[in-house]
Amino acid sequence: MTSQSEQPVLTNPRQLVAWMADGGRAKDQWRIGTEHEKFGFHTDTLQPLPYGGPRGIQAVLSGLAEQFGWTEVDEGGDIIALKKDDCSITLEPGGQLELSGGLLDNLHQTCHEVNTHLAEVRQVAEPMGVGFIGLGFHPTAKRDDIEWMPKGRYEIMRNYMPKVGQLGIDMMKRTCTVQVNLDFSDEADMVAKLRASLALQPVATALFANSPFVEGAPSGYLSYRSHVWTDTDPDRTGTLPWVFESGMGYERYVEWMLDVPMYFVQRHGRYIDVAGQSFRDFMGGRLAALPGEYPVLSDWEDHLTTAFPEVRLKRFLEMRGADGGPWRRLCALPAFWVGLLYDQVNLDHCLSLIQTWSPDDHDQLRLDVAREGLKATIHGRSVRDLAKECVEMARSGLSRRQRLTGSGEDEGGFLVALEEVVNRGTTPAEEKLAAYHGRWGQDLSALFKEYAYY
Repeated sequence: MTSQSEQPVLTNPRQLVAWMADGGRAKDQWRIGTEHEKFGFHTDTLQPLPYGGPRGIQAVLSGLAEQFGWTEVDEGGDIIALKKDDCSITLEPGGQLELSGGLLDNLHQTCHEVNTHLAEVRQVAEPMGVGFIGLGFHPTAKRDDIEWMPKGRYEIMRNYMPKVGQLGIDMMKRTCTVQVNLDFSDEADMVAKLRASLALQPVATALFANSPFVEGAPSGYLSYRSHVWTDTDPDRTGTLPWVFESGMGYERYVEWMLDVPMYFVQRHGRYIDVAGQSFRDFMGGRLAALPGEYPVLSDWEDHLTTAFPEVRLKRFLEMRGADGGPWRRLCALPAFWVGLLYDQVNLDHCLSLIQTWSPDDHDQLRLDVAREGLKATIHGRSVRDLAKECVEMARSGLSRRQRLTGSGEDEGGFLVALEEVVNRGTTPAEEKLAAYHGRWGQDLSALFKEYAYY
């Protein structure tokens, strides 16, 4: 990253539009970036990891650096991230460990990356008596059971969140997701992919629904993580109904982001609290905390990370609707979206599927799948039926991509976990609820034993 002093000053929204447009890539340069979060716990007590101490998250990060060549990133003397090549390992506010993977050509590489990372984490964590598990919402911990991580931006966010929603602190401390980042070629391709993925994000939410428990008991939701996002901050979340209106493009997204309230500005390694203030005012030199100062590109890039719609636009698209889960589903999410969005036949068909859906339909479906999963309906059609069609399309799209292993296998095998879900007709959350009421005897310690990344 170029230093702030060397970056051009931003004073006109056209600069932001041009920067986003410059993110377009030719189709043969489209890549796949996968991110996933997971909860750490002590295997003897099942309690969340603190930051410090011999069995804390800092010790895990130090172990990864020492054993596998990651470079430590510090803030205020605390390790808060690791870097290696074009990958990073970061901490979410409650200590959730996140891998942000490299930009890869195919899903075989993606799954190798995920498996390598989880194997490294296990090698470091097991001797400490530490485990990790992939779920959408922490199944047992209360808010106060989870420590805040020592990152300046999180202190600003935690102070602001309760002013705008009831569940923002839960989002920060107690949720985990898996997401995939995908490219577009130009503005028209971006709009098509953004519309299709926003509308169909609830299908992914249902397929990956994996957070039915809150504080040790069923919550009434199959994806409580998805529900949390409906009461976090209406200014920066949701289904973005204006994306489906005529005139949608980079400029429309930029105009929205200019009015999404800011959280912070970074200067000289320090986070300055500007929560609730406007980037539009910042571009006019009118930011109360920095009067007469103008933003640079790194400020805009930071600001883009503070919006949380179901699909987020940067110079690529981030699919954000899925709960965290086990190994196989970490590879299945990118397989699902690559098969749909990187294949023009499927992308066109996705747009035809959703063309009659209204903004109210989008919002209602998002709410319904959090509770009902595959049983939710839209225009008389079940999400299970819609998911089945989407998964079948994804497999055909992956077949046409022809990214093969040495033995001639295409990427479609990564969809098997989702095909099992639609064939069974029950979400991962419902499988866990059945175990809770059955063989687990309402004891969630069994959940950690069966589903941890061992």
